[in-house]
Amino acid sequence: MHRQAAALILSSLILITPEVRAGEVARWNRVATDAAIAEQMDPLNESRVYAIVHAAIHNALNAIDHRYEPYRGSVITVPNGASPEAAAAAAAHAALVELMPARKRDFDAALVRSFAQMPDKQSASAGRQVGIEAAAAMIAQRRDDGASRTVKYVPGKKPGDYRPTPPDFTPALFAQWGQVRPFVLMSSSQFRPIPPLTPTSARARKENEDVRAIGGKTSNLRTAEQSEIARFWYESSPQGWNRIARELAIARKLDEWESARLLALVNFAVADAYIGGFEAKYHYNYWRPATAIRENGSPDWLPYLDTPPLPDYPSNHTVAGAAAATAMARYFGTDFVTFSMTSGAPYAGITRKFWSLSEAAQENGASRVLAGIHFPTAVRAGYEQGERIGAWTYERALRPARQD
Repeated sequence: MHRQAAALILSSLILITPEVRAGEVARWNRVATDAAIAEQMDPLNESRVYAIVHAAIHNALNAIDHRYEPYRGSVITVPNGASPEAAAAAAAHAALVELMPARKRDFDAALVRSFAQMPDKQSASAGRQVGIEAAAAMIAQRRDDGASRTVKYVPGKKPGDYRPTPPDFTPALFAQWGQVRPFVLMSSSQFRPIPPLTPTSARARKENEDVRAIGGKTSNLRTAEQSEIARFWYESSPQGWNRIARELAIARKLDEWESARLLALVNFAVADAYIGGFEAKYHYNYWRPATAIRENGSPDWLPYLDTPPLPDYPSNHTVAGAAAATAMARYFGTDFVTFSMTSGAPYAGITRKFWSLSEAAQENGASRVLAGIHFPTAVRAGYEQGERIGAWTYERALRPARQD
């Protein structure tokens, strides 16, 4: 490798070192993700919660020191001497109590711990006012965003139409999510991918055979490492990518404003990835490998890991990962961010290392084929859609404030 290029890459490496103390922004990100696990929240609602919470935190901090554009132009009253740390903690607390009221006791305890570290009680009280106001504004903005809407969905019957998958044939979920109001995208269909393969085409038959061979529960082709990759990435995307972003913010010793901006950008990108991806999923309504393979000569075939009860195209796990990785790469100014990460439930405790953000996002997508739950074209389409959503988010949201 050319010496100058090697030096550039090495200077960009970010190693996660957990001994560095997290600030309030990163700490409350952990509070939020832990609460979602305790609530057994689905990834879609998770993504919405995290985006709202981090928008409130960002707006609270930027009301005190206007370094970046506020999200949606929120105007917040700032008392003199308001503590930024108190504002961040109070914004997160107020938003989380509204969004996950069953965990209020946990959030109250976390807020007590935050404020116990702030010796200037007057400054902390002023900061708390800012945070509460920022959270109230965000909750009001998202109150009628369509997340609670219900949509009647009837599966198709033709080859290529999505149908519930074995072994339990759970009915399709979240058909309404593509109609949720995006956080940064202009519309949920803004980056809709091109149509999927015609199910009777030669390429579709080839993908059918490829997934049957490598993604089956009893596959002899899938290696031990490939099985590990499938399990590592099987957890909720908002959980996994928030862990990555949070630990990178801690490792880089980002201040509260920078941590708030990074985590808000990542969570806007992931939330819009679910909105845009689900708009496309239910627009195309394409069948999953478990259905196609069983109807094309292998009636007893099952995937290595259980198929989520959703249409195949695009792979939303891939959309979310590519969106998060792209937003982070744009934030850090480089894709060459190396890190190791340990997986969470349901296959907790697997540790893998990555040399770049895009490598992680690509492996995240590939895991869905190895698990037998997506076709390769759904992964490719998801990656392209996610990249576009991540770039759009970074370019349109929370830009540096104009210095007049």
